[in-house]
Amino acid sequence: MKLQDELNKAGGFKNLEHLAKQVVEGFISGMHKSPFHGFSAEFAEHKIYNPGESTRHIDWKLFAKTDKLYTKRYNDETNLRCHIIVDNSSSMHYPKMDSFSIDKLNKAAFSALASAALMHVLKKQRDAIGLSIYSDTYDFYAPEKGSDRHHHMLLHQLEEAVKSKPVQKQTETYAYLHQIAEKIHRRSLIFVFTDMFQVSAENDKLFEALRHLNHNKHEVVLFHVFDKNKELTFNFNNKPKRFIDVETGDFVNLYADQVKDNYENAVKSYFEEIKMKCLQYKIKYVEADVNQSFNAILTAYFIERQKFI
Repeated sequence: MKLQDELNKAGGFKNLEHLAKQVVEGFISGMHKSPFHGFSAEFAEHKIYNPGESTRHIDWKLFAKTDKLYTKRYNDETNLRCHIIVDNSSSMHYPKMDSFSIDKLNKAAFSALASAALMHVLKKQRDAIGLSIYSDTYDFYAPEKGSDRHHHMLLHQLEEAVKSKPVQKQTETYAYLHQIAEKIHRRSLIFVFTDMFQVSAENDKLFEALRHLNHNKHEVVLFHVFDKNKELTFNFNNKPKRFIDVETGDFVNLYADQVKDNYENAVKSYFEEIKMKCLQYKIKYVEADVNQSFNAILTAYFIERQKFI
């Protein structure tokens, strides 16, 4: 038995931390072309110098370039508490893949890499990060901490979630969001990654759980993760296919064109309802299409970070 062959069979990311760094650095390098120009300094652990502060940590090289005074690093105390929530039910592992890269992701891998990218930014800013992962059970919980050991432990859990490939694991997202809300006592910035698909059709329970997360003045960002090409517009060719519900095992044989219009209208209506409820509950809604870049994810972070402060 060759060890490398066995490792390849395991799937997942070759190096999640490295990919997350690539995502963030790519985003930051493009900031000068965007309306978020000022964040590049914040990300690099600079802040504007205020008269009266010690001059010990002023970055004089940056002053020579910008004619503005910045200090090199943040204060030692934690600036922010952040909790990341990831849905790891079977539907999140669509489409089925054996390995992943920045340009080749299913919903679970997209959520893991986006979470790792956010964690990379938070770590550089010395913020405390917590993580919850759920499927048909509350799979993993870690409270908010800022240590390197904690950071690597969270990365490991995200990698394991991607590799888990759960079979017919249903979830009632609302039940676990209520549980997680009860665990987060101090004001936090909360990111939720889910496709919003669940076995129950009781949407009100799901929306009520999202509102529960919003208590105690938390800032909540919902990343609605889906494959827009397949799960929203139902873009399949018209050859006969068997469509299988990955969470229940139920299936139906049909031609895609037979149901395309009705399917698309129903899903669009549901997605619009999600957006309206988020607006009503003052939750930031971010459409997270797995076929697109991570820019919307990181932009949402910076916006909510400024609001939180």
